[in-house]
Amino acid sequence: MRLFEAIIDANHRAVAGDQTAGLRPAEFADSLPVVALTCMDKRLNPLIPEVLGIPEEDFIWVRNAGNIITNPLSSTMRSLAVACALGGAKEVAIIGHTDCLMGKTTMSELLELLNSVGVSRNVLPENLVEYFGIFASERQNVIKACEIARRSPLIGPRVPVHGLLVDLNTGRLEWLVNGYETLKAAPEKISTVLQKAEQAVSAVESLGKLAVGPVKFAETKLGEVVTTARNLLDKAESFVGSKPVAEEKPQPAPEQPKRPPIPPPIQMRMRVRKGRPSG
Repeated sequence: MRLFEAIIDANHRAVAGDQTAGLRPAEFADSLPVVALTCMDKRLNPLIPEVLGIPEEDFIWVRNAGNIITNPLSSTMRSLAVACALGGAKEVAIIGHTDCLMGKTTMSELLELLNSVGVSRNVLPENLVEYFGIFASERQNVIKACEIARRSPLIGPRVPVHGLLVDLNTGRLEWLVNGYETLKAAPEKISTVLQKAEQAVSAVESLGKLAVGPVKFAETKLGEVVTTARNLLDKAESFVGSKPVAEEKPQPAPEQPKRPPIPPPIQMRMRVRKGRPSG
């Protein structure tokens, strides 16, 4: 029996009234410590350590509003990653609870509450549902958080990610996501992907072996295409009864006005007087 299998078994027996039920942490030393993401609801303060049965020194507790993970690289994922890398956590548990106020509060109600403490709408992001992670189902919220954490590059592939829901009234744990099964399914998915990749490579290689013959182009000349089109146009015009439009002949360029003749240059004539020679 593995750690969370033992936790669920002990929890269910304790809820049923078995006074001897309880976890023996020493038997699971190789799987400890554990990091758990829960809601910040103060009603969980005494409940979570009791229902898990994990000693305080082997329990790393991460909390936010609604145990919500918005994306694989969020600040919550950063905390879980550091808990594994620096804190030495061997397994991750995302634990939701019944009667969660984040699931019961509408967006308009949340905006009113924020406004009452001085936070106006214009300072908040445009997509409020994505930012606050508002949800309607506590179970679906846990399942979604597990899916995001499982595909996050910040969590090692050998770290199980479990999803649980605790009943605030009875303390009973419901195991929604078995992290051991998702780890087992991961190699099968990788094998399927590799098999499809090999098939694709084989298909590409087979295409490369095909003999490609010479490409033949139509030998129709451009003039033949124009003539055929013109004949079809003439037939269409005769069918409609319209006369073909006469082709416009290019108009001759207007003659340039003749310049007036330039008169010949005026020659200066000088008359020489014949006088008597001076003595």
